[in-house]
Amino acid sequence: MSTDTAFALGLLALVARGLPDRVRIFLLTVVVVDDLVALLVIATVYSGPAAPGPLLLALGILGGILLLRLARIRFGLLYFLLGAAAWVALQVSGIEPVVIGLVLGLLTSAYAPKRGDLERATDLFRLFREQPTPELAESARVGLAQALSPNERLQRAYHPWTSYVIVPLFALANAGVEISREFLVQAATSPITLGIVAGYVLGKPIGIVGTAWLVSRLSRGRLRIPIGWAALAGTGAIAGIGFTVSLLIASLAFHGPALSEAKLGILSAALLASLLAWTVFALTARLSPARRTRALLGTTETLIDLAVPVDPDRDHIRGPAVAKVTLVEYGDFECPYCGQAEPVVRALLANFGDLRYVWRHLPLTDVHPNAALSAEAAEAADQQGAFWPMHDLLLQHQQELRPVHLVRYAADLGLDVDRFREDLRRHVGAARVADDVDSAGSSGVTGTPTFFINGRRQYGAYDIDTLTAAVKTAKAQARLGLPDRPRA
Repeated sequence: MSTDTAFALGLLALVARGLPDRVRIFLLTVVVVDDLVALLVIATVYSGPAAPGPLLLALGILGGILLLRLARIRFGLLYFLLGAAAWVALQVSGIEPVVIGLVLGLLTSAYAPKRGDLERATDLFRLFREQPTPELAESARVGLAQALSPNERLQRAYHPWTSYVIVPLFALANAGVEISREFLVQAATSPITLGIVAGYVLGKPIGIVGTAWLVSRLSRGRLRIPIGWAALAGTGAIAGIGFTVSLLIASLAFHGPALSEAKLGILSAALLASLLAWTVFALTARLSPARRTRALLGTTETLIDLAVPVDPDRDHIRGPAVAKVTLVEYGDFECPYCGQAEPVVRALLANFGDLRYVWRHLPLTDVHPNAALSAEAAEAADQQGAFWPMHDLLLQHQQELRPVHLVRYAADLGLDVDRFREDLRRHVGAARVADDVDSAGSSGVTGTPTFFINGRRQYGAYDIDTLTAAVKTAKAQARLGLPDRPRA
């Protein structure tokens, strides 16, 4: 499955550079769901009559695995033995056991690290730092690993094996086709080869585009795809690339010369699908900027990741109060990565006159002892109308954030130092900082810096090129004239 997905996403990067993330996410969804359905077809269509006894045993084992999963038992060897037993039971029952991998994969949950788990991991590391013993080192290692979801841990553990051993062996064992003049002449008129090529090159885009159109019409526009029709057609064409699952089905359906004809059809379809996708995106690139944006992004309003919308009467805003694009950062004044992101944010504000920037506090008190008081210092400065000057000073002097330094910064800014010191002592800004922390938790934010652009979370890098491209995409989306609503 991962091979087909990698081919599709790799081709999309080659034939259409600079596409918005939502197009890649849509393609990723289509390809993965397509492979899941293909595996279900294998289990139901290409399996013999099922023996009830072994089948019930396999279902019982899967039920036991589900109960262990719900009980949050994390013992890999136990799951491996039960999975192997279920595989054998299905094999004996006559059903293609590849479905076991699908079921176990769906039971392996993925989620963002929880703040409580991260804080416990920090406490374990601190214990090791104070007493560097082998026992505490092992405890810290386990605590760090448990902060991640099982899905992420298993991906990292198995990635070298799947990428460098299993998939290459599968490709070498199944993708080989002996090419000769006689074979090509025969395959050119073979209904197997032509049927596979037609199914992938024509059937895939027609099915994907047609289904999207049909769902939109039947729901009267309530359910719409999150991309434009040109992007839909292009991704539908790219979905015609098949490899791993396609070869698996072919090996079950055909034998001898017919299998070679099927393999040639799969490989030929991949080439023709690539050319078709390139043609669609090349024609789209010739449209005017406004038409091209609409063709790629559509007019569907996407889901908002930011739980608490920006409030101009409450939030700290730099730039115009009303703008097409809003960049929200959850930050920590003691976080070195927030310090590295500060010049990038300044460059964005300089390059985009219609961009507003919002800072929200997320002090990581378990790793940054001065972060909470620094956030309260910024709020104390805000009481005297100097939030942003204090914000800049704090990020410029991240190694000097103790109370004596904070008071000195207030004096440098010409603030009423006595009032500033009293506000710090009384923790006047603590409630405001706590509200920001709560809003971060509601939005699933656990680390800093975390950015939201028009309410959508920005994943991955936050360098100037990446954020510039994201801001441009959001700006183009805003120009499409979507229904007005509070945005963040």
